[in-house]
Amino acid sequence: MPRILSIATLYPNAHMPRFGTFVARQMEALAAREGWDVTVINPIGVPPVPMGRYKALADAAISGEEGGVDVRRPRFTLIPAVGGPFNPAMIVKAVLALAKQLHAQEPFDLVDAQFFYPDGPAAARIAAELGLPLSIKARGADISHWGQKLYALRKMRAASEQAAGLLAVSAALRRDMSALGLPEDKITVHYTGLDRDLFHPRDQAEERRKLAEQFNIQLGEDEKLLACVGALIPRKGQALVIRALARLQGLHCAFVGTGPDREMLGKLAYELDIPHRVHFLGSLDHGALPMVLNASDAMVLPSKSEGLANAWVEALACGTPLVITDAGGARELVQDETAGRIVKRNVDAIAGGIAQVLGADHSRETVAANAARFSWEANAAALADYYSGLIGAPE
Repeated sequence: MPRILSIATLYPNAHMPRFGTFVARQMEALAAREGWDVTVINPIGVPPVPMGRYKALADAAISGEEGGVDVRRPRFTLIPAVGGPFNPAMIVKAVLALAKQLHAQEPFDLVDAQFFYPDGPAAARIAAELGLPLSIKARGADISHWGQKLYALRKMRAASEQAAGLLAVSAALRRDMSALGLPEDKITVHYTGLDRDLFHPRDQAEERRKLAEQFNIQLGEDEKLLACVGALIPRKGQALVIRALARLQGLHCAFVGTGPDREMLGKLAYELDIPHRVHFLGSLDHGALPMVLNASDAMVLPSKSEGLANAWVEALACGTPLVITDAGGARELVQDETAGRIVKRNVDAIAGGIAQVLGADHSRETVAANAARFSWEANAAALADYYSGLIGAPE
């Protein structure tokens, strides 16, 4: 039985149940395959004296079996705002003894990192200490953000040289990794998965009724609804969506996510005199997201950078076309106008793309066909094949 030890700072916990759910679903799908054993060490960073949100995060550092995966949550010392250069070493300090203990009890076959920084350099040190092959996955922001910081890039390059293999969530991200000096010949494209039991076309009128009940979003008979799913941060571009919305009549937008831009976005909606058409839903349980996507006529996300956003795939699977920028693997999803439009990252282009998509009026089933290749089962099968090639195990 192949045993995988995965180091993942990006993983849901009791305090942040939506944080990195796609990582959890991937590892759970792998663990569900016959003959695979998965342990995740999810190091949680908290300051020496945790207060405020860090207190709740520290309280969430609880280990246990989750979805067939053995999840361990040691705490590591985090210095907010300035700790970036030290986080890999702090993770190693908190994790190495536990990794050695688990390896002694029942040996692992491979050490895996689920984010390139700080997870990758930390996993590299742990793999070296255990004498095991290393794999590192890149997801988007770890390359576009951390890859621009020289201290992080040096550690990322060193870890990539040690690694037996690397993963990227899109072909576009693979090219970005290569441009940073990461060895392209080691990089395998590994697309995200999808919970097909949750994300599929549903009756729009019924989902709108539920949305009205839960969030008091009242739409007129001829009014349309957009969804914008992503953290409320500048990189995702929600301000551009609100400005585009102000140029379009009879259109509302439901924003799913939380983040530091929330107050600014609310003020912007008031300044543009459209607060009644802008709805902030906060962070939703994953099971509630299909309701929002199915109630919507399009999903808009003008990101500055992405790997391959799970929200893109989930929207398409619900039959909701996309209006997105040419970021990351956008062109690997939007290959046909039935999937939506790729637009420039400015208000005019976004407003135009929305109008085009709403005017096209493709059936939800036609749009959903663009996501037919995605599932967590397919994701796990590809991951098992990749890991097997690194450790010489049966698939």
